[in-house]
Amino acid sequence: MRRALAALASVVLGVVLTGAATTPVPQDPTDPVRAAEYWLDQYGIRDAWKTTRGAGQKIAIIDTGIARGPVEFSGAVANGIDVSGVGAPDGRTPVGAVDSNHGSWVASLAASRGTGAGRGMIGVAPDAELLSISVGFGAVTSKPFTEQIVEAIRWAVDEGATVINMSLTTNTLDWDPSWDEAFQYAFDNDVVVVVAAGNRGSGTARVGAPATIPGVLAVGGVDPSGAASNDASTQGITIGLSAPSERLLGVSADGTLVQWNGTSGAAPIVSGIAALVRAAHPELDADNILNRLIRTAKPAPGAAAGQDPLYGYGLVDAAAAVSSSSVPSVSSNPLGDLAEWVRLYRRADAPAPSGQPSAAPVEVPPLPPVESAPRASSPLLPTRDSVLYATVPLAGATLAAIMITLGVSAAARRIRQARTSREPSRTTNQESLPS
Repeated sequence: MRRALAALASVVLGVVLTGAATTPVPQDPTDPVRAAEYWLDQYGIRDAWKTTRGAGQKIAIIDTGIARGPVEFSGAVANGIDVSGVGAPDGRTPVGAVDSNHGSWVASLAASRGTGAGRGMIGVAPDAELLSISVGFGAVTSKPFTEQIVEAIRWAVDEGATVINMSLTTNTLDWDPSWDEAFQYAFDNDVVVVVAAGNRGSGTARVGAPATIPGVLAVGGVDPSGAASNDASTQGITIGLSAPSERLLGVSADGTLVQWNGTSGAAPIVSGIAALVRAAHPELDADNILNRLIRTAKPAPGAAAGQDPLYGYGLVDAAAAVSSSSVPSVSSNPLGDLAEWVRLYRRADAPAPSGQPSAAPVEVPPLPPVESAPRASSPLLPTRDSVLYATVPLAGATLAAIMITLGVSAAARRIRQARTSREPSRTTNQESLPS
């Protein structure tokens, strides 16, 4: 999934992409790297650059950290922090033995600068600034992952992020309650939060948190033809948009360019587009930025109407999201209300007792005294009740049974006597016969 394209030698950055928003982005037709970024044309990004390249926006990359070395990040990273406890304080030392390059790959898709005039990998929002926040996964650090995410989100918001990208998943539908306040803090401070939906090829059969949190923009993945990716995406009712997740490029920590797959790459493409829209429409809040992104999306072939579990509202379209004049405004987040979800599904904290009685004590009348206590006796000796209600009736029934039996016996005897007096004698007189 992560095979190297080429070991391209880094050169000194000759021209930084600056200038007016309408200045065309340089393109060297002989550069194979820039030509391999098919999403720039297919998803309207080059057309959107005619209006803006994301200047004035900050995209926070909550990941394994953005490397210091690659020339593609020169001038791109405004600030950073490590929340894992094992990285550099500025978040620029990649964390993790396996996925240390991941944060750099993600950042390069969002806002890398290229290696020269029209050459090298360029991000979707090449004039936006990046915030590098390094987190640790698994056994890399003993600090709980949930705590790292809370700290990362709050720092990003306080540092002025307008877009937060989270190319990670927990593979569980639910999330730690501490995330409720952290994500709500981002929403309350007008930040667009973009997250990856996850990949079937990595064991994610359905979206997991944070892609299940109401209000975030969960991004699914498609192949270069625009069809839902079999391995480099997943499904779920919370997916909001789809973007390329196959044959992506990424700049590694050592400057090597690689090809990779996954919704971890689809998410920063959408984060970059969100930065373009925010730069083009500074009058819009985060809710209306999200609304423009989903309402201007291209319908995916074969997708269900509305929010499809594979494609969301469709394939992201940067040009339409930036330039469309027919998108109605909204007054709430079109992808859900986290505060309302918390109110409905989180158990409310019971109020602490005040220590004062809520009303005057009520006097309860005493029970009537017991007339006399029952006398203790052996359970084997008869009592008044047992004699009255058991022994006497039993004796009476026994006497009646005896009388009936005697009467029946006497009657039977009389009947036998009468029958005997009526029967004839069974002896006969025999005649004497001669000898």
